[in-house]
Amino acid sequence: MNTHELLPKTELNCPKGMELLFLGGGCFWCTEAVFLRLEGVIEVVPGYAGGLVVNPTYEAICTGTTGHAEVIQVTFDPQIISLETMLAVFWATHDPTTLNRQGADVGPQYRSAVFYTDAAQGKKSLSLKEELNQSGVYANPIVTEITPFTNFYPAEQYHHDYYALHGQQPYCQFVVRPKVEKLQKLFGELLLKN
Repeated sequence: MNTHELLPKTELNCPKGMELLFLGGGCFWCTEAVFLRLEGVIEVVPGYAGGLVVNPTYEAICTGTTGHAEVIQVTFDPQIISLETMLAVFWATHDPTTLNRQGADVGPQYRSAVFYTDAAQGKKSLSLKEELNQSGVYANPIVTEITPFTNFYPAEQYHHDYYALHGQQPYCQFVVRPKVEKLQKLFGELLLKN
């Protein structure tokens, strides 16, 4: 595991008793739509992490030159949903075996990534990734980058709740909706109760 010094949780504005996790599973419209539906998830914020440019824009990220990944910042209650379950949902609802791409979205900004916020998250993420690789669930090795959290910049407001607001658009219908349906099929018991 990378021994890069982690920021104290207080600097991450993590509410007491909650956990923060930063996940990149390709386009953040997809990952946001999936994780917003889980019981125990308090908040999901789309944004950019892991890059070198301060306060990047969506246009800059799309060039693939800033080093950032499209991610979601997930605040969750570990008393309701465990880190293990969060990661199981993450790996099941995108293709973690393709380097720097998800479907037709290509570039390092679409890489599969976990940016962990404490040593326990990092250790658990690496362990679960190894277990999945050993299990043979995927024909190819998982290439998910697992590194310490260093920065996060919320995406522009028009990216927030994108699927909820634009669900009829072709990209949402053909790319986002199948991921939400896969979540419902594989993890129906974890969905929000209305």
